[in-house]
Amino acid sequence: MTESTSSYDPAASSLAGQVQPEVMAELLSVRSSIDNIDATLVYLLAERFKATQRVGVLKAEHQLPAGDPDREAAQITRLRALAEEANLDPAFAEKFLNFIISEVIRHHQALSENRRPSEGTGGA
Repeated sequence: MTESTSSYDPAASSLAGQVQPEVMAELLSVRSSIDNIDATLVYLLAERFKATQRVGVLKAEHQLPAGDPDREAAQITRLRALAEEANLDPAFAEKFLNFIISEVIRHHQALSENRRPSEGTGGA
C-alpha cells in the first residue's frame, strides 16, 4: 500500500453516529464499491495517458499538430452514444472527455516543444 492510501479511512463519514448502524453498514458497503471503481478509474486513466504519451511522441517526432479536431469530434460523438447506452448523461461524458483531450493536447504540445531543439541535428 502506498503512503497516500495507507492513511485513507474507508469508514470516514460525517454521518457516523447520526444514522442507524444497519444503514451505516449498507452505506459503507456501497462506498467500498465506489472506492474500488475510483481506484480502477485512476489506473485506467494512467494506462490511457501512457498510450496518448506514445501518440504524442510520434506527433512530436514527425512534427504533427498536437490536436486532431476530426478525431476529437469523432471520439466525442462515440462517447456520447456510449454514455446514452450506459444511461450516463451524455453531456457529462462529453465534458469529461473534453477535459481529458485538453490534458492530452497540453502534454503533446509540451513533448513537441521539448523536441524542437534537436531538430536538424540528425537525431532519431
